[in-house]
Amino acid sequence: MISKQHLAFLGVSLAALLCAPLLLKTYGLYLLTLWLVYVIAALGLNLTVGYAGLKSLCHAGFMGVGAYTVAIMMKAGFSFWLASPVAIVICFALGLVIGFPALRVQLHYLGFATLGFNLLLVLFFRNEEWLTGGTFGIQNIKRPEFLGFSFEGNLAFYFLVLAVTLVTGILLALLLRSPWGRAFAALRDNPIRAESTGINITAYTLMSFAIGAAYAGIAGALFATLVNFIEPAPFGIANSLLFLMMVVVGGSGRFYGPVLGAAIALLLPELLRDLKDWYLAVFGLVVVLMMIWLPGGLLSLRETLKLAKAKRNAKLKMEGLV
Repeated sequence: MISKQHLAFLGVSLAALLCAPLLLKTYGLYLLTLWLVYVIAALGLNLTVGYAGLKSLCHAGFMGVGAYTVAIMMKAGFSFWLASPVAIVICFALGLVIGFPALRVQLHYLGFATLGFNLLLVLFFRNEEWLTGGTFGIQNIKRPEFLGFSFEGNLAFYFLVLAVTLVTGILLALLLRSPWGRAFAALRDNPIRAESTGINITAYTLMSFAIGAAYAGIAGALFATLVNFIEPAPFGIANSLLFLMMVVVGGSGRFYGPVLGAAIALLLPELLRDLKDWYLAVFGLVVVLMMIWLPGGLLSLRETLKLAKAKRNAKLKMEGLV
C-alpha cells in the first residue's frame, strides 16, 4: 500500500509540474521538457543497472536508435504515433541482442561490451548518410498531431511529454511491485541463489536490457521531436556516461533516483554557467564530492545520517562504559 505521505508528495510534485510552465520563459520550458525526456531514459537505465544489477554503457545509443527511427519514418510520411511504437520495438529487440553478452560476462567486462555497442551505433549514424544524413543529420522533424490537435507549441508539447513520463513511470512502478520486480532484485543481489529458487536468469537478464532499451527508445522519439533536428553527437559514449551518472547520483536502485539525478545532471551545469570556463570543472568536483560522501546517491542521505547517528551513539555508549 502507498502511504499518505507518499501520495501527498506525488500530488505536490504533479501540481508543481503542471504550474511550472506558467512561470517559465521559452528556454526554461525547453529545459524542463528535456529533463522529462531524460527522466524517461534514466528510468529505463535504472531498471537495468539499479534493479537488475547489470552494467550498461550504451543507453544513449538506444536513445539514438529511437530518435533516428522516428525521424526517418516521419520524413517518409508516417505519423509520430506509428513511428514511435516501431522505434520502441526496434530498441526492445536491440536490447535483447545486447543482453546476450550479459549471460557470459559481468561487471566491467559487460560495461566494455556495451560501450563497444554504443560506438558501433554512433559509427552507423555517422557513416550511413543515405539513411541518417551522416554528420549533417536530419532536420525539420515535426512535432506530432492528434485528432487535429497540434503539439507544435512548446507548452502543448511539454504537457505531452509530461503525460508520457507519468505513464511510463506508473508502468515501471507496477512492474517493480510485481513478481518481475522481485526477480530483478534477486538477480542483482545473488544470481546463483536466484537461479536455485527457480528464477529464469537468462530470461530476466535479457528482459532487463530490453525494457531499459525500450524506455530509451521512447525518450529518443520525444527528443527528436523536441529539438526538431538530430545528428550523431547526442547519442555518443559521453551521454551514455551521463545517463549512468544520473542513475548513480540520484540513487541506483531507488525509483526516484533517476528523477533527481537527471535534474542534477541537466540543471546544475546551467546554474554554474556564470563561472564560464570553470563551470564544468566545478560541476565535476561537486559530483565527485557527492559520490564520496553519499555513495548510495542523494536519496540515501536519510539512511546515511541515521547510520552516522547510530555509530555516534554506539561510540558514546562505549566511552561511557569505559
